[in-house]
Amino acid sequence: MGQSYRELIAWQKAMDLVMQIYKASKLFPRDEIYGLASQLRRAAVAIPAHIAEGQAYSGTDFYHFLGRARGSLVEVETEIMIAQNLEYLSVEHAQQLLAKAAELGKILNGLAGAIRPAA
Repeated sequence: MGQSYRELIAWQKAMDLVMQIYKASKLFPRDEIYGLASQLRRAAVAIPAHIAEGQAYSGTDFYHFLGRARGSLVEVETEIMIAQNLEYLSVEHAQQLLAKAAELGKILNGLAGAIRPAA
């Protein structure tokens, strides 16, 4: 892969999700600033960070980093559902974020499939 990580649709979508997560978590109660809001933000930031870091490598290593990005993504999805259950996010807002996360998950799976190392 000769392209920069910034050209990858997966990285671009992940960066968009980070921005949406930061905006949404600003609405959380003040006492969650070091709790769920912080954890959600860290997990969201890890997604494009893993994609970018993995792009510096090739083959098996990049595939491994995409797996880490996918792990961070499912953490974000879980934390969005927790925020919804705690009524920090409306059902509609949570569903919008989860839809973005699902789209990113499909893109990550496609990218991982395209670079999957031979068994």
